[in-house]
Amino acid sequence: MAVSHWTRQQSLVAFSLYCRLPFGRFHARNPEIIQYAHIIGRTPSALAMKLSNIASLDPAITSTGRSGLTGASATDKALWQEMQQDWAAFAIAMAQAEQEICPETLLTAVDDPYKVSTSKIAEVKVRIGQQFFRNAVLSAYNQRCCISGLANPKLLVASHIVPWSADEHNRLNPHNGLALSALHDRAFDLGLITVDEDYRVVVSNQGSGKDDLFFNVAIASFHGKPIALPEKFYPAAQFLAFHREHIFQQA
Repeated sequence: MAVSHWTRQQSLVAFSLYCRLPFGRFHARNPEIIQYAHIIGRTPSALAMKLSNIASLDPAITSTGRSGLTGASATDKALWQEMQQDWAAFAIAMAQAEQEICPETLLTAVDDPYKVSTSKIAEVKVRIGQQFFRNAVLSAYNQRCCISGLANPKLLVASHIVPWSADEHNRLNPHNGLALSALHDRAFDLGLITVDEDYRVVVSNQGSGKDDLFFNVAIASFHGKPIALPEKFYPAAQFLAFHREHIFQQA
């Protein structure tokens, strides 16, 4: 029996899983993959293979020489480009595809856009986008702060490299994100720390004084140490350069 082609809706659900699951969970035994495979009418193995196909398009994954990645279809490649060109629109498209297949997956859904205000729809889209960015960034770093290794999700932030207000086009681009503890996120936003061209932490000398033991242990001690790089969605060099030039507090 011939296998039917993946519909756009099914593929968008697969892309949504790709963005929010760590690479190590792209397997047919993952309960979430089993659940979604049943919802979209595919086998867990087929859905897991689809995620591997998508992964074959991600330079952050293929550059590590991981084996077992198969070639993506023309549709996969087109969707990958669509995602790269407009992260915000693609996040909405993925959320809508999930809602259509499984309505309870989108808790903030607008049931009938003709019965709600434009501002309400905009608010929902913002929440969807923020949740997408957080899921994509934290899953890329395996739910750990890339500086300290903290793994408590309640204390982790998907931190923007280029601030939200400075680049509307890349607000939801996970290449513009780092997984940081709440403390290091704040220090990064204030320009007390940054990341150099070799992905090492740089601590500003404009920080706390020498007698601040907590600052020295929690922040200054990471100076010169490499960050933990993500398995997907590498932080883009141009965004890190912007942070060093415009946000970091130079001597």
